[in-house]
Order: sequence, then structure tokens, then C-alpha cells
Amino acid sequence: MAKHSYEFKKQLVSEYLDNQGSYASISQKHGMSSSCQLKTWVATYKKLGDNGLKRSRSRKEYSFEEKLSVVESYLTSELSYQELALQMGINNPSMLARWVNDFKIAGPDALRPHRKGRKKTLSTSQSRETEAQVQHTEVDTRAEHVKELEDELLKLRIENAVLKELRRLRLEDEAKRRGLRTSSSVSEDNSN
Repeated sequence: MAKHSYEFKKQLVSEYLDNQGSYASISQKHGMSSSCQLKTWVATYKKLGDNGLKRSRSRKEYSFEEKLSVVESYLTSELSYQELALQMGINNPSMLARWVNDFKIAGPDALRPHRKGRKKTLSTSQSRETEAQVQHTEVDTRAEHVKELEDELLKLRIENAVLKELRRLRLEDEAKRRGLRTSSSVSEDNSN
């Protein structure tokens, strides 16, 4: 995907907001293959202003709670990544997609911050001592750890089932409403 400068984005957004053409005509005029990108830039600009069009060189760190909140919002609503990113003031919708995918694969712990880089090496005597402690700890906490994992799995299964049921009920309700609208419009047509 081509990266566009802030000035280019601002020019196209300004043209659109000044009613100099439609999304499609402005995109075509500037050699863009699709108008979708311009729509995204305009929406981002309306929500975040100039900062929404700039590529951020600094990486904002999000806490575990913030990430979890965003993922839960995405999973419980029918918003797109783009819409949710705008709503939450996040400049990069693909980051939300990564959080959601990580959450689906590994659960909430995937959203926790992880240390980067290599692990520190220990001298041989320290490493033997550490290995002995680790082996001893594994034996002591194994059953407890398995129980924690089973509890978490059960909680996630229940949560998943609840979310699926809520979605099913919402879709069922929407289908009923659509059916009522079409039946009422058909009866109005028949009475005329």
C-alpha cells in the first residue's frame, strides 16, 4: 500500500470538504485507484483533525486495560476497525485488528505488555541454581496452574456463548423488524 504525505492527504481532504468534487472524482483526479482511502482520510480528519492525517513517528503505549476495553468494544458491537479506531481516538485501525486477533488466539494475556529483547544469560552456577528452583516450582504449582487454566477456559467459553446468544437474539430481532416493515408496506400497497 502506498504511503502518502500529510500534504497530499490534506490537499485531497480539503478539496472534498470545499465541495470541489465527490470522493470518486477527487480520487480519480489524483491517480488513486479507489475512493475508499479518501473516505477514510476525511472521516479521520473530521474526528482527529490534522493529527489524524499525520503518520505518527512516536509509538503510544496502550495499557492492558485500554487494549482489553477496545477489544471488548469491537467484539460486542458491529463497528468496523476503522469506526472503532475513530471513536477511541486511535490513529491506526490495523493495530486494533492485531489486538483482536491476538485476543482470539491467546486470550486476554496476549494483550499484556511483554519484555522485548534477549533474556539475560546467567553464569553456569546461577543457571543450575535457577533450574533447580524452576523444577521445584513446577512440581509444586502444576495442579494449581492447570486448575487456573481450566477456570479461565470455562470463563471464556461462557463469555463466548453469551456473546453468541446476544448476537443471535439481536439478529433475530432485526429480522423480525424487517419482516414487520415489509409486511406493513405490502399491506399499505394492497389497501391503495
